Amino acid sequence: MMLQDALSDFAAPLAPSESLREQIENQLSARIVAGEIPPGHVLTVPRLATDFGVSATPVREAMLNLTRRGFLNPIRNRGFAVTEVSQDELNELCEVRMLLEAPPMRRIAGTLDDGVVAELRALADRIVEAGRAGLFAEFLAADTAFHLRVLAQAGNRALLDLVRELRQQTRLVGLAHLVESDALMPTALEHAQLVDLLVAGDGEGAEALMRRHIGHVGGVWSGRDER
Repeated sequence: MMLQDALSDFAAPLAPSESLREQIENQLSARIVAGEIPPGHVLTVPRLATDFGVSATPVREAMLNLTRRGFLNPIRNRGFAVTEVSQDELNELCEVRMLLEAPPMRRIAGTLDDGVVAELRALADRIVEAGRAGLFAEFLAADTAFHLRVLAQAGNRALLDLVRELRQQTRLVGLAHLVESDALMPTALEHAQLVDLLVAGDGEGAEALMRRHIGHVGGVWSGRDER
C-alpha cells in the first residue's frame, strides 16, 4: 500500500464534540511516533484536509503545533517534513527516562489503593487490545496514561512534567513492524506485570522491570534487536 493511501485510510472520522485540531494532531503524532509516516516524508495541509474531511484551518493548526513539538519541519512552498530522531538521541532519552522513572518504583510498591490498581489494570488491558488491533493512537495514549498514572503515585509534579515531555520527544519506529509480527504483545503485557509487582510490594522487581521496559525504546520498539 502506498504511504499516501495509508494516510487516507488512517484519517478516521473526527468526533465533533472534540477539538478537530487536537484529534488531527494526535492521529498524526501517533503515526509519526510509530514510524508509519517515516522521517523525511512531506505532509501538506490541502491533502490532509481532504483526507480528514475538514477545512484547512484545524489541519494547519495541528501541523504548526507538531512543528513546535519537534515532529515536523516546515519546508517553504512544499509543506512539512517529518523529523528524524537519531539512535544516539533515542539512547539518551532512554537513559534519562530510566533514571527518572525506575527508582520511584521502590517507593510506590505496596502503596497503591484499590482504585488506582483498577485504573492501571484497565489501562494495561487497553494497551494490549490497541496493540493487537494496530491502533497506534489508542495504544500510545493508553501507554502514556498508564506510565504517568503510575509515576503520579510518587507525588512529584515536576518529575511527572519532565517524563511527559521526554515521552513526546521519543520515536518508536519499530511499532508498526511489531504489530504485523505479533512481537509487540510481550512488551505490552509488561504493563500488567508491573502492576502485579507493585501490588505485591516488590519494589526491586518493579524497578528492574521498568528499566527493561523503557529499554525497549532504543531496542525492539525502534526496530532493533535487543540482544
